[in-house]
Amino acid sequence: MRFLVFEAIMSPKRIRRYVNACGGDTRKAMTLYRYNLKLSLEMFSVISCYEVALRNAIDMNMTKHFGPHWLRDSILPGGFFDNPVFSGTSRIIKKVYADLMGTGRYSPSKMISAMEFGVWKYLFSATEYRATGRTLLQVFPNKPKSSPKNQYNNLYVFNEMDAINRLRNRIAHHEPVCFNQDSDEISTVHLQSCYSRIMDLFSWMGISSKELLYGINHVLRTCEAINTLI
Repeated sequence: MRFLVFEAIMSPKRIRRYVNACGGDTRKAMTLYRYNLKLSLEMFSVISCYEVALRNAIDMNMTKHFGPHWLRDSILPGGFFDNPVFSGTSRIIKKVYADLMGTGRYSPSKMISAMEFGVWKYLFSATEYRATGRTLLQVFPNKPKSSPKNQYNNLYVFNEMDAINRLRNRIAHHEPVCFNQDSDEISTVHLQSCYSRIMDLFSWMGISSKELLYGINHVLRTCEAINTLI
């Protein structure tokens, strides 16, 4: 496809950043755009696998302590999220529950699968971690031991997942992931940092990311291809 046609479809404003990053080379800019799409797809697949593994591990832990309907029960009167402090999380859970009940499709597994990534992240925030019994770090049995220098506690996990969540949202909203966040400079440093976070968290969960992601994980290879355009 000729660049002018490509630019008209994708919009000059959107493509300008790629052209600037490639020093005005429009052919290279089109290549970079396509590599960015490939990297976004691959990284989203990795994040999706992590999200499913995480929510299943959380569900197993919470079911052990509160029963299979723990998520629904959390927003009922007397539930651990039945408190104005948790209004954001409670609102999301209530909407999902109401939608499932309205269509006669409620089940614990359907509620779990309908939750946003942010719900799982916020379970590790200070207030929600306390409200749910301070047990959720059990989903990371291989987590490093904390030291005076490094505290691998719930807030550490929260911050790691917050970075992953923000990247997930960037990809979901079709924002580029092949640039330095503050400029038009080609860079995959931030994405690779988030990728490393996920690999570490898989390991902490006792999951072999190499085996789980076999055949679908080409993130670092695509990063290398993008870096050749610098």
